[in-house]
Amino acid sequence: MSDAPRSHGRKTIRPSLKPRDLMSEAPALARAWHAQVITLFPEAFPGILGLSLTGKALQQELWQLQTVPLRPFGEGKHRNVDDTPAGGGAGMVLRPDVMGAAIEHARSQQAPGAPLIYLSPRGKPFSQEMARDLATRPGVTLICGRFEGLDQRVIDHYRIAEVSIGDYVLTGGELAAQVMLDAAVRLLPGVLGNADSTEEESFSDGLLEHPQYTRPAEWQGRTIPDVLLSGHHGEIAKWRRQQSEDLTRTRRPDLWNALKTRKDFT
Repeated sequence: MSDAPRSHGRKTIRPSLKPRDLMSEAPALARAWHAQVITLFPEAFPGILGLSLTGKALQQELWQLQTVPLRPFGEGKHRNVDDTPAGGGAGMVLRPDVMGAAIEHARSQQAPGAPLIYLSPRGKPFSQEMARDLATRPGVTLICGRFEGLDQRVIDHYRIAEVSIGDYVLTGGELAAQVMLDAAVRLLPGVLGNADSTEEESFSDGLLEHPQYTRPAEWQGRTIPDVLLSGHHGEIAKWRRQQSEDLTRTRRPDLWNALKTRKDFT
């Protein structure tokens, strides 16, 4: 019998510098989009991602979710992951040696080309364009901050991109990570039943989505706009476009101005 290693189908095994009891992931699926989350609370996942279309896609192995618990990489008897801020101040800061070890472990399990992102309120605003870009990569590794944040030396050393989901502060990055993953996973091939829906929804062309209606034709004295019942697809498209433009102009002037600027330069 040959001593050559046998094929394991879609599953690939990668070496790790950490003992197996520190690893929470299943063997990587060779063709699946691979999401990693470095977190103090791995039990928070998959969370909402395990439901609906993203949950179904997870079961179908269109994507894979791996949590990398931070605590096992901690220092000392109590596995400390943080320390007081240099220069004084309130709160605690995640240690660079602890996070660095977790990142090295995660990178050993991740495909080349997958970005490394730290969820941070000072980061670049997350957008639909960013979600589309993530969906074209082999996966992503997300770092969930806690306390007063992450030692800057880790961010600089690994050239970590900082991303924010909004101008507010959360207690940690876990919710933000789920938001980003949901936005990216739904764009993966095969996740949505109707691919056209991603072309018509909000932000697909820089505009907010037009209003939607369904049966019954009348509810609480309110009716569906006649044009939507006309069967005239050209007029329906014109109406929807006008509605999108009007909504964007009034509710999101920042998007409207950005759209006009782009058109001015084309």
